[in-house]
Amino acid sequence: MERTVTGPQTAASPLPDVSGLLDGVPRQRELPARVPAPTPAAARPSFRPWHLLPTPTGTPFTFAYAALLALTSLVAAWADPALMHTLYQDSSTDVAHLVRTPVLVLLASALWIAGGVVSPYAGAFVLVLTALERRIGGARAACVFLAGHVLATLATEVPVGLAVLFGHLPDTSLHRLDYGISFGVAASIGALSGLLTPWVRWPLLTLVASQLVNDLIAFQDPLTNWGHLIALTLGIAGWPLVRRWRLPAVAPVSA
Repeated sequence: MERTVTGPQTAASPLPDVSGLLDGVPRQRELPARVPAPTPAAARPSFRPWHLLPTPTGTPFTFAYAALLALTSLVAAWADPALMHTLYQDSSTDVAHLVRTPVLVLLASALWIAGGVVSPYAGAFVLVLTALERRIGGARAACVFLAGHVLATLATEVPVGLAVLFGHLPDTSLHRLDYGISFGVAASIGALSGLLTPWVRWPLLTLVASQLVNDLIAFQDPLTNWGHLIALTLGIAGWPLVRRWRLPAVAPVSA
């Protein structure tokens, strides 16, 4: 049965005014405009300056290691020079020590910063290791650093030992002073660059490699300078590995 409207609705009528509608056709509701869902705060990339520095909870390996290096640098600054020369000599990764106590001197040599806290490698250690640990975790960052330190040391000292053995270098070459964190830092720079976007990666590698080549050309300490280049190359060679190690919270970079 059709329903018709016969006239204006009285005030007492319980029905709404439907005079402007077609008979029997319900009013169509307008859908609200689609609003994009807000991006979760955790997924939005944001730059926080304090993330450049190590923290006890965010980067425990870098924080603890940096504190240890600060302590040994303080000792080196205030201790008697003769005592420090003895400590450096006992920590040196020269051929003589590597033959007798390889593990001990490889670890002990990484407790000192050549040049102290004012060395460029001190600042590079804090910034690079913090960034690397935030991307791959503390244990893996430690592996990268240690691998660069150990392998670059062996790559420079083993040829010296062979040269002495075959009479091409004097026996005094077995006791050269060699300590510090620079090989580990160079390897960490190489590994970190593989996790950065290309517009940051290639300028960083160009800057670091050119500086290391200039040091080698200056020929002040060629063995150490070769070690820096070897360590940087080792870090670059580890790109496939560190990219697999990337933590899920860190967004992937362009290859």
